[in-house]
Amino acid sequence: MHGFRDNEMMGGRDRVMQRPTTMLLLLIAVSFQAVSGNLFGTNRQRTDDQCFCELNGAIDDCSCTVDTVDYFNNVKIYPRLQSLLVRDYFRFYKVNLKRDCPFWADDSKCAIRFCHVQPCQDKDIPVGLKGELPRNIHVNESPSDKYKANMQISDCDQNNHDHNIELGYLNTTISSENYKEFERWQQHDDAQDNFCVTETDTGEYVDLLLNPERYTGYKGPSAHRIWRSIYMENCFRPDNSPHTFIQSSKVDDMCLEKRVFYRAVSGLHSSINIHLCSKYLLSSQSRLEVAPEGQWGANVVELQRRFSPETTGGEGPNWLKNLYFLYMLELRALAKAAPYLQRLDYYTGNEVEDSDTRLAINDILNVVRTFPEHFNESVMFNGGVEAQVLKEEFKQHFRNISRIMDCVGCDKCKLWGKLQIQGLGTALKILFSGKFEKYEPTVLTFSKKHFFLERSEVVSLINGFGRLSESIFELEKFRKLIR
Repeated sequence: MHGFRDNEMMGGRDRVMQRPTTMLLLLIAVSFQAVSGNLFGTNRQRTDDQCFCELNGAIDDCSCTVDTVDYFNNVKIYPRLQSLLVRDYFRFYKVNLKRDCPFWADDSKCAIRFCHVQPCQDKDIPVGLKGELPRNIHVNESPSDKYKANMQISDCDQNNHDHNIELGYLNTTISSENYKEFERWQQHDDAQDNFCVTETDTGEYVDLLLNPERYTGYKGPSAHRIWRSIYMENCFRPDNSPHTFIQSSKVDDMCLEKRVFYRAVSGLHSSINIHLCSKYLLSSQSRLEVAPEGQWGANVVELQRRFSPETTGGEGPNWLKNLYFLYMLELRALAKAAPYLQRLDYYTGNEVEDSDTRLAINDILNVVRTFPEHFNESVMFNGGVEAQVLKEEFKQHFRNISRIMDCVGCDKCKLWGKLQIQGLGTALKILFSGKFEKYEPTVLTFSKKHFFLERSEVVSLINGFGRLSESIFELEKFRKLIR
């Protein structure tokens, strides 16, 4: 998953031939100062702290600032997420990477070895994940047993019971086939709340720690077509907007709901690009024989190419701000779902591991809830029938984007694309399904009338937010590198 440009560096480099050594060193020093002082601004001089000068102030459609999010994330959230995401429950993600592209012939499979996903060995999968428990707590009972469990004879019926008159008798001859049909009906009803297409095939477990998101070399027409299809065909767009991306001056021409959709997609795109720049393949092909696993690190020049105003028509800083917007959107979803998420078992079969995971998730969610200026989703999709039509259109657009992930030609890019899209889709489901508005946890279980999340949704939600958190953390590291 990469930007619209190929990965070759842009711009020329002044060549100094046959000049005195002193002059050469002077030119290098001047060039370095120019790069470090003007990465995200104009050509006027700046102090070191102003290289991201346009990335500041209020976050669009939110009530907080970039600086507030930087501090909250880098000091409070990021360290906790790093400890949480290595836990087995969040480390293993079940995904199907073999689904065919539903929109065009997939003729661009990436042959670069860094595109491949390292398979997960069966012995490495926690025993509790191999046989994931369905949502119904009566997992070992037959259909008739499930209904018998509700048959209780009250005290007032005891006299009739003594005479062998079973007034409370229920016909328990419902077949397993009919019961499965009932479950399919329920699954269909639940799926109406989803912002991502539900995969019916099971897929396979992938160890996310063995397959980190980073630059793989996947580029060119195939990568460009993915993002072009997302922006041009599935993003809401103002009239007469010919660009693949939407110019910031025209974003405000759209209603709030359409702005939220665009900024969320743009923010995810920015986050992915930052991951690629922070974990860039630095070793050349000739060096891979010496370091076959590759040498990965920060590429400041590549970050400049993707985000500086000079190379993006002035839009790069706005794209970075959209990352902060998406962070706020998903942060709000976590806060809203916290009462639910704090009551899950996070079961993997390892009692000590599961206990530590519950403590870690409770800790981070308690911190999330302390953020003072959360995104306000309640102002969206109000206004009767028109608003509900827009909400359904919003949902269908996002479902299309989730389908496009099957068209990514690089398996590792597809893995992280699917995970982050599902994570964002889960956040949207939490915010806008309407089932979580009056959520109150009961003593024994959760009512489906309120809310339910599949395990893959929980894993993608937390990992997806972890990717945004790391992007913001990496931006601070880039600031220090540039200084």
